[in-house]
Amino acid sequence: MNALLITATLIGPVLAAQQPERRTVAGEHVAIFNLAGVVRVERGGSAGVEVELTRGGRDAAKLSVATGSLRGRETLRVMYPDDDIVYRELGHGSTTLHVRDDGTFNEHDGRHWFNDGRRVRISGSGNGLEAHADLRIAIPPGKQVDVYLAVGRVSVTNVEGDLRVDVASADVTADHVKGTLAIDTGSGDVHLSDAQGDVSLDTGSGNVTVSGMSGDQLKLDTGSGDVSADRVAADVLKIDTGSGDVTASSVRATDVNIDTGSGGVQLDLLSDLQSLNVDTGSGDVTVRIPAVFGATVDIETSNGGIDLQDVALKATRLEEDHVVGEIGDGKGRVRIETGSGGVRLIRSR
Repeated sequence: MNALLITATLIGPVLAAQQPERRTVAGEHVAIFNLAGVVRVERGGSAGVEVELTRGGRDAAKLSVATGSLRGRETLRVMYPDDDIVYRELGHGSTTLHVRDDGTFNEHDGRHWFNDGRRVRISGSGNGLEAHADLRIAIPPGKQVDVYLAVGRVSVTNVEGDLRVDVASADVTADHVKGTLAIDTGSGDVHLSDAQGDVSLDTGSGNVTVSGMSGDQLKLDTGSGDVSADRVAADVLKIDTGSGDVTASSVRATDVNIDTGSGGVQLDLLSDLQSLNVDTGSGDVTVRIPAVFGATVDIETSNGGIDLQDVALKATRLEEDHVVGEIGDGKGRVRIETGSGGVRLIRSR
């Protein structure tokens, strides 16, 4: 009997701590902060942003939730009362960041990062506060919401509005989104499908994958990782990678800019454009243009050949490593440069 009572006493608070808690955050601009956990962002139907929070870990009951207006946004902040946090799902890795006393982190005003606050380390093992919070965030259409997470993972589904997702080390997936979407991760892969609007995806280290996007602008940036984009229709397509291959297929865009420090580029254009600029320090470049295409062309490689396949070019300069001329009506502009690698310009049939 005593053993049963002791067991119940130990387990009871943990079970209670794992029951979902529900909060509603009102306001047109909402920010949500959480250091560790799984975050699901989805479409909501109420006037406010609804947050369902489920605590986890041995010390889950020590977490608290703070709300209120901070720096022009209504907020919900999961508070972790320790500088060493253990999140078992992280495995062998660890992440360190600065956290303010109010529970905010990773904020910037578009120009400057605010890295003040205490230094917090999150690891997958060891000593510390073993606690995390899984969140389900339901966003009504038209809201402006910023989601901050240090470690874990984030999924976004069927959201319409102005959404920013900022994570220190986590994979992010998003599908069926409409409006303005900005995803920024220090380390982690980013996957996006079926998006409409203005999109910016940025990861310091990780792969970026896009499948199905239409809108004004698509910006993809990774310090180290491959970029893959398919079925893109945008006024502006900008891809930048420090080290990694770029593959962009079924692209309809007015202005295309691709820059990679080290990596190959494959681009498949379905329509004419105004401007195309491809620059790689080291890597082969292959660009496939549609049957109807017109542009002035300037292609240069320091170490590699230039191949014009089924392309009628009125050349003003024709050398092994530098070609200048005009295709079709010459209204657009194409500039391709690689420090080391071959260039192929192919006309689709």
